[in-house]
Amino acid sequence: MIKFQYNKTSLQTLDKQLKMRIRALPTIKNKESALRSEVKKAKEDADKFDRQLAEILNSMSGMLQLYNEYNPELLRITDVKMSVKKIAGVRTPILEEVKYETKYFSLFNAPAWLSDGIAMLKEVINIALEREFYLRKMLLLDKARKKTTQKVNLYEKVQIPGFEAAILKIKRFLEDEENLSKSAQKIVKNNQKI
Repeated sequence: MIKFQYNKTSLQTLDKQLKMRIRALPTIKNKESALRSEVKKAKEDADKFDRQLAEILNSMSGMLQLYNEYNPELLRITDVKMSVKKIAGVRTPILEEVKYETKYFSLFNAPAWLSDGIAMLKEVINIALEREFYLRKMLLLDKARKKTTQKVNLYEKVQIPGFEAAILKIKRFLEDEENLSKSAQKIVKNNQKI
């Protein structure tokens, strides 16, 4: 509900508000469509990493029984470097690099597969982390898209029609007032002639 008064100042204020929203609407619509495509792209990327993760885990299924011999303390993540990229005004995380620390182990006393197993484990971790980053990016962008869609709908369906209706009411009121004033002046003029 738009509050207004039946005067020229209120008319000018509402007119300014209406013009501002009409000018802003195409920009907001463009932002919404950009966010929509970015959400779709982030979902596709996350799905791609899901498939990669499934493929690598399937290829490792024969080796999983050997991991009973694996010592989980051999490999640990020391740092996850990330950056932030703005997409349509939304700050999204980007995975830059994952740093690992591998504890010393004797190549002669360890199982022969251990070096390859650690490399595969790093690959699985990288894919899983990348997937999480894309899922987070998708959630952030989708939240921003929903807000933008709400704003577009608010402008298109509520505010712009509301301002137009209020402006029309004020204009009609002012015209009626002017007509009444002119009619009253004519009556006074006619009464003075008599």
